Amino acid sequence: MSSVLYDAQGPRAKQRNVLFTGVFLVAAAALLWWVFSSLSDKGQLDWEKWKPFVGTEAWTTYVLPGLENTLIAAGVAMLIALPLGAVLGIARLSDHRWVRVPAGMLVEFFRAIPVLILMIFGLALYSEYSNVGSDDRPLYAVITGLVLYNASVLAEIVRAGILSLPKGQTEAAHAIGLRKTQTMVSILLPQAVTAMLPAIVSQLVVIVKDTALGGAVLTFPELLASANTMSAYYGANTIASFTVVAVIFVALNFSLTTFAGWLEKRLRSRKKSSGAVLSADDAAAQGAPGAGTGATL
Repeated sequence: MSSVLYDAQGPRAKQRNVLFTGVFLVAAAALLWWVFSSLSDKGQLDWEKWKPFVGTEAWTTYVLPGLENTLIAAGVAMLIALPLGAVLGIARLSDHRWVRVPAGMLVEFFRAIPVLILMIFGLALYSEYSNVGSDDRPLYAVITGLVLYNASVLAEIVRAGILSLPKGQTEAAHAIGLRKTQTMVSILLPQAVTAMLPAIVSQLVVIVKDTALGGAVLTFPELLASANTMSAYYGANTIASFTVVAVIFVALNFSLTTFAGWLEKRLRSRKKSSGAVLSADDAAAQGAPGAGTGATL
């Protein structure tokens, strides 16, 4: 059976697909066997390497303190970067050149610099020109680098989300007498949030992962750095330590994306139940009558 996306497979195509699938599965199994056998030969799968994670010492001494520092750095960076990115994104849409140009320069400048360089500069600045203690400087530097870089990226996400709305939304708001600020706050931003949410969450996941850069370079005792120390203390159980850390990072980011998915569905359902006008994409997703007709306010 054919469709608009692809043609139905013939007998030869089906045989080829079965053959390619079998070859891929065999190759994947051989690769996994080679990995596990190599780890086993080096003693990385021995019970002694994994035993520390059954007790509480490894967790209370290394894993949980490192996780706490990761969550503190990522949480503070998110709380600052989100509103700052929103302000910069809206400023880039300003009709006033003296607002739009400086905001654009800041966004393009910090977006072009790697976040690790921003962290290193932050550490140098806090060391030379502030009274921040030496123990707290790595944390401040990591947060500074994450905020500057991710706020500039979030600013572009906000700007693109607002520009993706139909122009009729703005025109209708002006027609009923709303000022530009009222139009932005009451009309454009609430509609753009749903469209921007997946991209915003992706950037928040990047913030969580980039905290590891501070541990690698700035001696910030976050989760990954704690895994390095823990591996050395427990007899070079590198694979075990980094596997546990990887699972924790996956759980953190999966929880964040799951919450974002729930929030997005809730926002869409509130739009539909409240009678708010949906954009063409939202209407199509909800199956609303007249979807794609470009209805506005």
